[in-house]
Amino acid sequence: MFRYTPTTLQKLEQLFRESGFIVRYEKGTFKAGYCILFEKRVAVINKYFDTESRINSLLDMLNDINPDESKLSEKSLELLQHVKEAKVNA
Repeated sequence: MFRYTPTTLQKLEQLFRESGFIVRYEKGTFKAGYCILFEKRVAVINKYFDTESRINSLLDMLNDINPDESKLSEKSLELLQHVKEAKVNA
């Protein structure tokens, strides 16, 4: 499965950046999610979430965005494959 560490969070953030998303952490009483604002793809996550919750939110969003694998670096592509395998095995 996944290790819920700041390094894993950074890898997921990088994957989102390579997919054309901006990852933002904002305060408020809302659930994490993503939205498209003026043709800019922005993933907004509650800044008060702990590392595990941030990772889980990004993983949930990853299922919805279907990143273009041709734009991803080798490391991001490996992470994406790992996410897909973990999803199948769950």
